[in-house]
Amino acid sequence: MIPGMNPKKMKKMMSQMGISQEDIEANRVVIEQEDKNIIIENPEITKVSMQGKETLQISGDMNEEGKENYNEEDIKQVIEKTDCSEEEAKKALDENDGDLAETIMSLS
Repeated sequence: MIPGMNPKKMKKMMSQMGISQEDIEANRVVIEQEDKNIIIENPEITKVSMQGKETLQISGDMNEEGKENYNEEDIKQVIEKTDCSEEEAKKALDENDGDLAETIMSLS
């Protein structure tokens, strides 16, 4: 918080001002957005409560990944029906917005 200040004194001052702080243990944090997910690995999470409101401060290794409109079962079904590779199945599912029937027809 404030460089060079004793953490115990800082915590006591914050408590006197009605601010409490709590560490939250987690392995990973996922923020889901409409078109992608933000994934934070090895997060350090602190919950700060002040004047009846709670705020989370999150830091860690951040990655973004696009959302897929299909799942593993869809990939297996496309491979089974069209005898294509997993890579081809995923690419075709992406191109067809996850539409299973369209994907199978496009690869047949």
